[in-house]
Amino acid sequence: MSHPFDLTGRVALVTGANTGLGQGMAIALAEAGADIAAAGITPATDTGEKVRALGRRFVNIEANLGSIEPIPRIVQETLAGLGRLDILVNNAGLIRRADAVDFTEKDWDEVMNVNLKSAFFLCQAVGRHFIAEGRGKIVNIASMLSFQGGIRVPSYTASKSGIAGITRLLANEWAAKGVNVNAIAPGYMATDNTAQLRADAKRSAEILGRIPAGRWGEPADLGGAVVFLASRASDYVNGIVLPVDGGWLAR
Repeated sequence: MSHPFDLTGRVALVTGANTGLGQGMAIALAEAGADIAAAGITPATDTGEKVRALGRRFVNIEANLGSIEPIPRIVQETLAGLGRLDILVNNAGLIRRADAVDFTEKDWDEVMNVNLKSAFFLCQAVGRHFIAEGRGKIVNIASMLSFQGGIRVPSYTASKSGIAGITRLLANEWAAKGVNVNAIAPGYMATDNTAQLRADAKRSAEILGRIPAGRWGEPADLGGAVVFLASRASDYVNGIVLPVDGGWLAR
């Protein structure tokens, strides 16, 4: 297999690509040769500039994944704007923090709707296209809390445990149809979602003390993993949840 990580001519749909991990993965895919469609509630203007600077095409799709209503349009606009669809990266997500005894139904529903419900139904919509084509790559974004319980984030933990489960289920159903479904579980990353943790000196020190790499992760650290799972190099990889965590789970 020559150049198994080459994504030239492929199109990747990345949700939540305006900042942070989504932006880092979109840029990594573009560096490997893919054109990018970015879907999210906030326009991914900066990401688009970076992708185009690499000589790749870019389409921005404004969509609120708090409901499944925009999902058919997201797929249609990707195909209309870029002519094909080969890769889905399900990255959009929310987090809400409160003690379990105080956690509200609103915070539960908002997180679960984006992180799990819309992620599944976007997999479904894109999966139908991939199955018809006989090929495709889906990369869901899981979490350390797909393996652990965490504290003060009940809906986030439930949603990311669910992502690991549906990744395995879809792999079971679709691997024989030419569709690879896998997930990446980022460790503790320096993003907006961890701003409160990093601002808490005691909690931040506790987290860093457990990471063998001795630092918070950066969005670029996910680049190799997402390119691998989106490329021909992973054609016989199905249903995994790949930690990119600086060694957190090994400690």
